[in-house]
Amino acid sequence: MIEDLNLYYGHLFEKELLEEINQVGTIKEVPKGMMMMEVGQYIKSMPLLINGAVKIMREDEDGFELLLYYLERGDTCSMTLNCCLGDKKSEIRAVAEKDTKLIMVPVKKMEEWVAKYRTWRSFVFESYHIRMKEMLETIDNIAFKKMDERLLQYLRHKKELTDTNEIKATHQEIALDLHTSRVVVSRLLKALEKQGNIVLHRNSIEIINVD
Repeated sequence: MIEDLNLYYGHLFEKELLEEINQVGTIKEVPKGMMMMEVGQYIKSMPLLINGAVKIMREDEDGFELLLYYLERGDTCSMTLNCCLGDKKSEIRAVAEKDTKLIMVPVKKMEEWVAKYRTWRSFVFESYHIRMKEMLETIDNIAFKKMDERLLQYLRHKKELTDTNEIKATHQEIALDLHTSRVVVSRLLKALEKQGNIVLHRNSIEIINVD
C-alpha cells in the first residue's frame, strides 16, 4: 500500500501522514458497476482513489438520479467527508464506473488529521472546492444548456474518463445520468450519428468526433 500512497499521494501529504494512512488504511478493490455507497447509509470509512473511477449521483424525491461528478485517481469525495465529519447518513449514491482500487481510511481519523496535518487540511478544503465547482457546473448545465449540448459534454467526459472511443452504456443509462427521458437521448444520439459524430451499436456508442 505504501508504494501506491507514495506514487499517487506523495506530492500531497507529508511522510508522517502517508505512514499513518498505511497503518490504518485498508485496500479495497471494486469491480465495474458495483454499488459502493447507498443513499441513507452510514459511512464507516473514507475512500482515497488509487485507480479507476467512481460515479457520484444524487436521488430526488421521486427516485430519479442525477449525475453530480466523477471521482478519479488521487481524489476523494467531499460529500463523503461531510458525512464522516458530521456522523450523518449518506446523501449520495456511489457506483464504480470502471474497475477501481481504493484505500479506505477509518472515519475516526478524519478530525484528528484535520487538526494534526496541514497537508490533510489543505486536501480536504481543496476537495470541497473542486467538488463544489463540479456541482455548480452540473446546475448550470441543467439550467442554461440545451440537452444536445449536455449530451455532447457527457460523451466527451466519458471518453476522457474511460480513455477509449467506445462508451458502453444503454440509452436508458445515459438518460438517467442526464436526468431526462430515454426517448430524448435516443433522438439526439440518432442526430449525432447522422452528423457523423458517433456510430451507434447495441449497448455501446463509438465516438468519432465530439470535440
